[in-house]
Amino acid sequence: MTAGIYSARSGHKTLILEKAFPGGQVAKTYIVENYPGFAQPLNALDLVQAMEAQARRFGCTIETAEARKLLISDNRIEVQTSSGSFLPRALIIASGVEPKLLGVEGETRLTGHGVSYCATCDGPFFRGREVAVVGGGDSALEEALFLAGFCSKVYLIHRRDQFRAVQLTQDRVRKHPAIELILSSVVTRLVGDRQLEAVEVKNLKENTTRLLPVAGLFVYVGALPNTAWCRDVLNLDQSGYIITDEELRTSVPGIFAAGDVRKKEVRQIATAVGDGTVAAMMAHRFLEGG
Repeated sequence: MTAGIYSARSGHKTLILEKAFPGGQVAKTYIVENYPGFAQPLNALDLVQAMEAQARRFGCTIETAEARKLLISDNRIEVQTSSGSFLPRALIIASGVEPKLLGVEGETRLTGHGVSYCATCDGPFFRGREVAVVGGGDSALEEALFLAGFCSKVYLIHRRDQFRAVQLTQDRVRKHPAIELILSSVVTRLVGDRQLEAVEVKNLKENTTRLLPVAGLFVYVGALPNTAWCRDVLNLDQSGYIITDEELRTSVPGIFAAGDVRKKEVRQIATAVGDGTVAAMMAHRFLEGG
């Protein structure tokens, strides 16, 4: 969104292609409280909708289409999508990430039937019931707090004995009466034929297992970059993230990368917004021959 805003304000005809809906990972979050300029916690969907309205006001066209393949021939950029091909003079890739799977028995079968990767999307279906969250980062703990607002109990499962989330969020989780911490443990199996019935958890220190009778499981164990469609053209790191320089240029002239999809140390809304700004300004410079 930010890249589109700055591109359009620079006078360029700007098309934003979205695979599903504007906002990406932000739209799957419940509350944002670390974005500068807002003293009180902000509804994530409200933030996304405001950014979308702003992009449209500056003249951005937003269409729904999934990028399928990136081609380069005779210095021409071609993006093949689910809605046809596009030939931009410059391209900013901000395709983000997808949640990483646990890779345990029953996960694929029960995804959408009790197993979810978005508490904001699916959490309300489990109102008044017991659920589990897997992960130890900011997303896992924030979503556990969200679920604890209406679920009868939330088990928070983490493979280590310490969390990676910011201390303020950790303190809130530890104090919440509806959240039970299950540390130094991993999920080994999901139980249920057509609907999740229980989660099998193994304690790594004691080498013991237990079944948690939960109706829902929310997974936050990392992310995978959405770069399969452009990996044959751009330089990627070992994890599949796009490699850029400080001006967010990729290995192909005229193509830039911004946000979570590129190789970087910190992935937050604020850093994504910063990336979008830099990428758009560098794309403008490229188009102007600078």
